[in-house]
Amino acid sequence: MVPPLALDIDGTLTTASGRIDPRVLELLPEWDAPVVLATGKAFPYPVALAHFLGRAETVVAENGGVVHVGGETAVLGDPEAPRAVVEAFRERGGDPGWGAGDTVNRWRETEVALSLDADEALLREVAAAAGGDVEVVDTGYAYHVKSTGVSKGRGLERVAGALGRAPDEFVAIGDSENDVSTFAVAGESYAVANADDAARAAADVVVADSYMDATAGVLADLRERGE
Repeated sequence: MVPPLALDIDGTLTTASGRIDPRVLELLPEWDAPVVLATGKAFPYPVALAHFLGRAETVVAENGGVVHVGGETAVLGDPEAPRAVVEAFRERGGDPGWGAGDTVNRWRETEVALSLDADEALLREVAAAAGGDVEVVDTGYAYHVKSTGVSKGRGLERVAGALGRAPDEFVAIGDSENDVSTFAVAGESYAVANADDAARAAADVVVADSYMDATAGVLADLRERGE
């Protein structure tokens, strides 16, 4: 039997150019165990991906700020503190970097994501001044201003409990600092070769391949092991 999965999206199910790799549509629909899409993206993105995969919408979004499992949604992050930090950042002359048509944050419920072109030092200074309830996480795709009390790992624990599973039954695959908490609670964890230093240090295995090449290889190994 194959194990349940906790999969990051960007950098893990994508190509180097950021597109969903077509192998996702071949490998995941038939995976005979729960698949949790655990991402820093806003809630609608992983829900849409699960929908097009024909899978249950089992989702940890916004770095754990929103969890959806069994048809029920839990909003776990506090949106007010991150938004206040970003407003203070703007007042200090900071630019979130997305321009007027900001679709990155339009559907985001619990955190704010800023472009990697934003002034990171100023953003972290403003966040630190707000106290210990807010943190900045660099996912390699954006700077996420989020509540310290939520994480992908805690989201996975919540999903696992709702599914009647233990978190350590899951195999996690990811590429970024925000996957470290997932790796900590999963039973087995893999960082793809393009992963940042934090993810590489936290993973049980660092795969030689990058992006979906790495993920496809791990899935093939897991399937062979389960036969």
